[in-house]
Amino acid sequence: MKAKLVLEDGKIFEGFSFGARGQRCGEVVFNTSMTGYQEILTDPSYKGQIVAMTYPLIGNYGVNIEDIESRKLFLEGFVVKEYSGITSNWRSKKDLGSYLKDNNILAIEGVDTRALTRHIRLQGAMKAIISTQDLDENSLLKKVKSSPGLVGIDLVKEVTSDKIQYWNKSGKYKVVVIDCGVKFNILRELAKQNCRVIIVPSYTSAEKILGMKPDGILLSNGPGDPQAVRCVVENVKRLIGKLPIFGICLGHQVLGLALGGKTYKLKFGHHGANHPVKDLRTGKVSITVQNHGFCVDMKSLNKKDVNITHVNLNDNTSEGMRHKKLPIFSVQFHPESSAGPHDAKYLFGEFIMMMET
Repeated sequence: MKAKLVLEDGKIFEGFSFGARGQRCGEVVFNTSMTGYQEILTDPSYKGQIVAMTYPLIGNYGVNIEDIESRKLFLEGFVVKEYSGITSNWRSKKDLGSYLKDNNILAIEGVDTRALTRHIRLQGAMKAIISTQDLDENSLLKKVKSSPGLVGIDLVKEVTSDKIQYWNKSGKYKVVVIDCGVKFNILRELAKQNCRVIIVPSYTSAEKILGMKPDGILLSNGPGDPQAVRCVVENVKRLIGKLPIFGICLGHQVLGLALGGKTYKLKFGHHGANHPVKDLRTGKVSITVQNHGFCVDMKSLNKKDVNITHVNLNDNTSEGMRHKKLPIFSVQFHPESSAGPHDAKYLFGEFIMMMET
């Protein structure tokens, strides 16, 4: 079945459907990972986005039940150069196309993803529509231009859990995870570090969290514009100074806002498993997993209170910070490394030491 991807600037890409049928709007971004498409598909941070893979062949190892990162798929669409309906892996349970159909995710193959990526790099991430139904280009362009986009939209409420949950029930350290769209591997890594993990909805009050008497708080990753999740920012403000806090991705941005800083939108974001980040404290460079379209403006933070700890070597944007007096730190990348290199897992150990001391 024919399908089309139409960008808000009028750029059109044609291909063939291999997922669900219908039409869906979202911000189109590119991901530079060579593997890990199942972890990407199940990352809640992609809510509101259409993901294009730069690696040309996708689907060759199928999908399994072990590599999921959330309870469902939240992204709006999936774009690849070539889809492999033939799967070859001992863990594979079904092919990618069937998996996307079962989860009602639109997908299109046969797209020149090199041209699409280059266009986004030059023009910036933009709104787009993917469709297998309406293929009229003028009609699709009107629809995408009238779609809301990401800026100013609270997408966290679409992905957060609806009740307090216990990931595991044993461990030396009790950690409350504020769920803005948390990836399962963050929870797995905390459990490996002898933590008893409690997941709370993003809107849970600071008073209720403190009433659980945790040893530390983790602010999770999540989708969209951090300035739109004011409820979370206000709660984090009331938690600052009370307990050790570790922020990841959106959690890093929320923490930046809670400390009085500002955030801004990147031209095309960071999405992939090969981003070099330098730890300014040690000089060590880690290859990291990233998925974000917004960034903390470190110039807006009080330098008397906060140190920049990490920087992106591709574009020199800030990737981490640490409070000079309080047990608080955060990073823009994903130290849980799923899927991707394990270079940054040492940060979970730093969080444990912070709770210990």
